[in-house]
Amino acid sequence: MITIVDYKMNNLRSLENTFRRLGYPACVTSDPARVRAAAKLVLPGVGAFGDAMAHLDDLGLSEAVIEKARAGTPLLGVCLGMQLLFDESEEFGRHRGLGLLPGAVIKLPAGVHVPHMGWNQLHMKRSDPLLDGVREESFVYFVHSYFAAPADPALVIAETDYGVDFPAVVGSGAVWATQFHPEKSQHVGERILDNFARP
Repeated sequence: MITIVDYKMNNLRSLENTFRRLGYPACVTSDPARVRAAAKLVLPGVGAFGDAMAHLDDLGLSEAVIEKARAGTPLLGVCLGMQLLFDESEEFGRHRGLGLLPGAVIKLPAGVHVPHMGWNQLHMKRSDPLLDGVREESFVYFVHSYFAAPADPALVIAETDYGVDFPAVVGSGAVWATQFHPEKSQHVGERILDNFARP
């Protein structure tokens, strides 16, 4: 079962429906007990980092997600969900994150249109099972104004270029994340979700 964490910051049905279309059972929950029982977790999100962390804390989900990730449960962060995995963000002040990946979330550079919204190419930095079957320079769909700057460059699986090269896919152990929306990225995104969900 793919468990999608609902902390009231996203429309989660498109992710749930994509997994189901690919043949994988999925559920959406705000219940920490169900998160702790999950075989695989997806942490999506759209909106402001600080609000998202407040919702995760208030719902008792922060601790549950951290426990599962540290126990080796596969976890996929998507968009804001990727950013929340890092130590902190500078969005509207300074806010702590889940601290599962070292680094900070910073704003896209001056001179580019914000939010970054549209299709951009992936440039592979290293091989990883999450991107099996995904070609160099494949297009995926982004909507964001901030990006993660990992403290360890080895975390970066793929980059994209939008005024600056920034991580589009990161991973460490059983924790992966995409800055783009795989559920909105057509066959490329479906391949990535299938790679994550596959037993």
